[in-house]
Amino acid sequence: MENLQHRYFIALLPPQEIQEQITEIKQYFAEKYASSGALKSPPHITLQPPFKWVTAEINKVEECLEKFAIAHHPIPITLSGFAAFPPRVIYVNPLKTQALLALEKDLSAYLERNLGIFDPVAKTRSFTPHMTVAFRDLTKQNFKAAWLEFEKRSLNFEFTVSQLTLLIHDGECWKISREFLFSPIQ
Repeated sequence: MENLQHRYFIALLPPQEIQEQITEIKQYFAEKYASSGALKSPPHITLQPPFKWVTAEINKVEECLEKFAIAHHPIPITLSGFAAFPPRVIYVNPLKTQALLALEKDLSAYLERNLGIFDPVAKTRSFTPHMTVAFRDLTKQNFKAAWLEFEKRSLNFEFTVSQLTLLIHDGECWKISREFLFSPIQ
């Protein structure tokens, strides 16, 4: 029992009112295009892809994230329109700002150095921030139709993220496990 593992990932979540609006878009994809996979997690920008960890030792991860967060400041995020990873994924497009790219790079290096957590696939490609609204369960045919509808659709949100979020998979969906506040800007 003490070796029970769960899957976790680390992300940035927008404020609740933006989460609600993006969840409505996810719901639309589920209803119109039969793609409901994105509804299994709150709207987020993944910084550390899913990893397995012994649940009884999650405090090690939490302590590390606390130290990391306190050494960083809140960052501005701009969500601008939609983009895609053809032929299956459509997402809300966060602008690739220096602050966001640096945060992901710092966190990846920190987790690998301190906990041995890393994603081999992520190491082979550059970080593309995204907030998925239609997931890999989108058929190629539905992707084409949905992309025609969303490719030029405008969407703009600006907000400041003031914490890192650790999410845990409960066997059915991703839930917030804990949040770690960044240091306020003085």
